[in-house]
Amino acid sequence: MFSKTKSQKAQVKQGIQELDIVVDGGYTPDRIKVSAGEPVKLNFFRKDPSSCLEQVLLPDFNKALDLSLNQITSVEIVPEKPGEYTFTCGMNMYRGVVIAEDSGR
Repeated sequence: MFSKTKSQKAQVKQGIQELDIVVDGGYTPDRIKVSAGEPVKLNFFRKDPSSCLEQVLLPDFNKALDLSLNQITSVEIVPEKPGEYTFTCGMNMYRGVVIAEDSGR
């Protein structure tokens, strides 16, 4: 009943690391690899009508987003240092993580 961890590396589009995340019984993917110190755009597409998934919180970036059903809601963040930055639903039941890796520059 526990789903497998889904990991994906963000793609660079016009100088911004970008990734689409489907919100449906959790987050897919729920582990996102990015380069630290570079802008990241996360596009949340909410398919699940559950009230628990109406909001996504990114506490390390002081962001809280209301997610409309069947629409894309985007947020831009910059994980300044290598490390793990969590995002959760409004009730902290579903979680994901942005893994910022040293870009080697």
